[in-house]
Amino acid sequence: MQLSESISRISVSPTAAVVMKADRLKASGVDLVDFGAGEPDFPTPENIKRAAFRALEKDFTKYTATGGIRELKAAIAERHARDFGSNYTAEECLVTVGGKQAIFEAVVATINAGDEVILPVPYWVSFLDIIHYAGGQAVLVRTREEENFALRAFEVEKHLTAKTRMIVVNSPNNPTGAAATRAQLDAWVTYAQANKSIILFDAAYEAYITSPAIPHSIYEIPGARECAIEFRSCSKNGGFTGVRCAFTVVPKTLKAITSRGEQKPLHPLWLRRMATKFNGVSYIVQRGAEALYSPAGKNQVRALIDHYLGNARMLVAGAKAAGLTVYGGVHAPYIWVETPKGLSSWQAFDKILTEANVVITPGSGFGSKGEGYFRISAFNSRVNAEEVARRLKALKW
Repeated sequence: MQLSESISRISVSPTAAVVMKADRLKASGVDLVDFGAGEPDFPTPENIKRAAFRALEKDFTKYTATGGIRELKAAIAERHARDFGSNYTAEECLVTVGGKQAIFEAVVATINAGDEVILPVPYWVSFLDIIHYAGGQAVLVRTREEENFALRAFEVEKHLTAKTRMIVVNSPNNPTGAAATRAQLDAWVTYAQANKSIILFDAAYEAYITSPAIPHSIYEIPGARECAIEFRSCSKNGGFTGVRCAFTVVPKTLKAITSRGEQKPLHPLWLRRMATKFNGVSYIVQRGAEALYSPAGKNQVRALIDHYLGNARMLVAGAKAAGLTVYGGVHAPYIWVETPKGLSSWQAFDKILTEANVVITPGSGFGSKGEGYFRISAFNSRVNAEEVARRLKALKW
């Protein structure tokens, strides 16, 4: 059997080693507290489950529309127009089986072999493999702690070539927790329009933004409809990690350039591509996702987010009390911690694992420029967050 070139270009996630080490210790009887996983540990809110159960009682066996049911898409567009001033329509929302599928589809649909994608480092682990799978070249641009891990235009300009097709912007960021300001996003929209590039705006954690000055959507920025694709997920705000539902906004005004230099509207081509691959997200799941946007659902989601942000504040305080330099934890459920001098990110992981019985994630798993840091996830109970903050403070660095 022959492997395709595309699948041969991807590798096993480096963070898989974290799971393996932790599992070995658990099997030996060690009572570990896991603050490495980026997964909410509370059940999906009751209102959302009830909506899915009601859908089960109806005739749910029919095909759904490939791009999503009308009711869910309308709820999404209306809520974000009301709360954030976004200007996309329900028809421009395309429902997918989680955010990862949507990002994969975006990259594969818009770049050709040899095209370059600007990828800020540290990055969410799947971005690199998705770019490689599509035959693209990831151009890694380091973000710096003194600039709060923001992607700066002058850094990107050093790496621009005639092959640059795409810029990845993840805000709030996983793993650093950094959130892009309105001025920063405005600069990127201006840049993308001038250079005929596409912005992939990953806003999976937008519900965790705490400041009204930070945009929740790139479509709050004038001109973004002509150059940006936006991704949203139900996983981290609605506890849908195993249920799988997300949506992508592909504006009808967005055009992509073909290999022959022609400009074509991306939306109808994207929808057609989806229809050739699958028949739409489960009706039951979509009805549950729709309930996220109801008043009851909104309140339940807010309670979950407030809980995780409360954990983040506790963990930030514990790490700072231990003398560590800490970033994030304000607009995202992640804390990005600088390792003490002399320790690699894996050495810090081993120390915290063996001496405190706590699982974190080494920064090198988020790209080579993540070395020298580690990530702590706030997805856990309040009791465990308090205990881990205490253990971090007690460690002898």
